[in-house]
Amino acid sequence: MIASMLMLGLLPASAQNQGDTQYEYVFHPHWYVSANIGGQYTIGEVDFQKLLSPNAQIALGYDFTPYIGARLSVNGWQSKAGTEQTRYTSGAVMDPRMEWKWNYISPMVDLTVNLSNMIMGNYNPKRPFILSAFVGLGANFGFKNDEAWDNYNKYVLPNAGLYAEGFEPFRYIWGSKDGVDAAGNKIFVKDGNNQTLFNVHFGLIGDIRLSDKVALNLELQANTLSDRYNSKCAHNSDWYFNALAGLKFALGKGYETREKKDNVREVIVERVVEKQIPCPEVTPAPVPVPVQAKAEPLRRDVFFTINSTTIDAGEQHKVQELADYLKKNPNAKVQITGYADKGTGNAAINKRLAEKRAAVVLDVLVKQYGISRDRISVDSKGDTVQPFAEQVKNRVSICVAE
Repeated sequence: MIASMLMLGLLPASAQNQGDTQYEYVFHPHWYVSANIGGQYTIGEVDFQKLLSPNAQIALGYDFTPYIGARLSVNGWQSKAGTEQTRYTSGAVMDPRMEWKWNYISPMVDLTVNLSNMIMGNYNPKRPFILSAFVGLGANFGFKNDEAWDNYNKYVLPNAGLYAEGFEPFRYIWGSKDGVDAAGNKIFVKDGNNQTLFNVHFGLIGDIRLSDKVALNLELQANTLSDRYNSKCAHNSDWYFNALAGLKFALGKGYETREKKDNVREVIVERVVEKQIPCPEVTPAPVPVPVQAKAEPLRRDVFFTINSTTIDAGEQHKVQELADYLKKNPNAKVQITGYADKGTGNAAINKRLAEKRAAVVLDVLVKQYGISRDRISVDSKGDTVQPFAEQVKNRVSICVAE
């Protein structure tokens, strides 16, 4: 099962292609919830099938980046244990095999790592299978350990004086305190039926994609606790392993698709027209006076990412080109118009975004490049006008200088 998860989780990804235009996925941090049910195996001394028990888990998680996330999980239901100890003093009657079960709840805080994105080096939410790993810390609250006490009272307590020195079945039975029986033998006296232990767990998570919002969620986890977990003293940590299956639901918008920036090309053509004063036919030609060339209007489209009013580093050069044009042509002015795409947000939000996108270009021209404010006109259209057919391009400030 682990080998299959590893192979599926590393399936390659590629950008979307539509004709000659390439698109890429842009990750958005988002929440998710999952609910799982399955089984547990607790390491013990009896047959494998007698140590299987039901298990369930719910979790709330948050993916901060395409690679790293965190979650709060609550796991629990039932664990089992058993013993076939035969270390008695000479002549003692053998106890039968003892088996018992109890309930627990274990809240955990986990760090998650998306192995598929990390190893492949790119983000692709359309992969049919995504493999992740996790490690976490938390607590295990055990309760209803009645069967362990029943075994102790039925098989161990009547033979309290028969055990070899240093061996005491149920040495770590929950809620016990030291006592002695009528014969002076050491015994345990029940003083409670619950316990809380520190828990560490780790494992693998596999998500089989059903849709953008829903995935079939598979999980394998190993848990290690104090030697006191199963009431027996074994001089080593106790372990239980869970195998779970369920559904995972993404909350909010986890990603968007946009055209790759390195495929967008701008071609700017400037044309200079020069005039010469014709010379008279009869009189000697005067020294020609050159007329300053008139530059064609300059347009630059400054694009923004979704819900952003900050000029990206890749768009800064466009504002600098506007400033250079205005400095070269002292009589030129520039009109800045802000827009927002109608496909996201609402009219009020988009109106605010469009105004701020126009204002931020103005601020850079005035404060960074020293262009006079009276040479700049500002307007915004919100989402009432969509200058481009492609939705993502309508997050823009269109600047025309002439």
